[in-house]
Amino acid sequence: MNPSIARDTPAPSSETASLVLHKQQLRTALLARRKALDVQERELADARIGQRVLEWTMRAGVSSLAVYQPIRGEPDLAAAYNALAARGVHLCLPVVVEKDAPLLFRAWQPGDALQKDALGTLAPLPSAPEIRPQALLIPCVGFNAAGFRLGYGGGFYDRTLAGLPRPRAVGVCYRFGLAAFEAQAHDVPMEAILTDAD
Repeated sequence: MNPSIARDTPAPSSETASLVLHKQQLRTALLARRKALDVQERELADARIGQRVLEWTMRAGVSSLAVYQPIRGEPDLAAAYNALAARGVHLCLPVVVEKDAPLLFRAWQPGDALQKDALGTLAPLPSAPEIRPQALLIPCVGFNAAGFRLGYGGGFYDRTLAGLPRPRAVGVCYRFGLAAFEAQAHDVPMEAILTDAD
């Protein structure tokens, strides 16, 4: 965001504050639901989502894909990452550089060494090449019918998608993450949301 624009932006309205509060409450409820998944249910759901990721990547002709290391009960797609790498798709992982900056992406393949980034998430070593992926696979806490995602509220992916050229963006989420909420002005819709739904 341009700093001059930020200075001229009025204080959040009560309507905006209400939207933010609703998202926080929804986020808490969906994270609790995700945490409550039993092991077998989670494994089946992760396998379905992983298959959909493979299908979408191949159908879309994506040769360079940013993936993620799961945190807080996010779908574990390690098997899909192995299959994508075996098919020649170049993978990378996001790296948090600082709190209010867009993500950067470093090349990664399954088995490569990882270390914690500025947010404490596992990321490639600084020696790994920085790349600009064609598409981002973005974990979602929830999503709405219009394809907008609900994340953790840090804004990292929002800032990343605000830049140009904008990569393709696909969300992954458990099917129970479908929820009603209004998008905010800075939100960017996903091209698709890949879930475990039949």
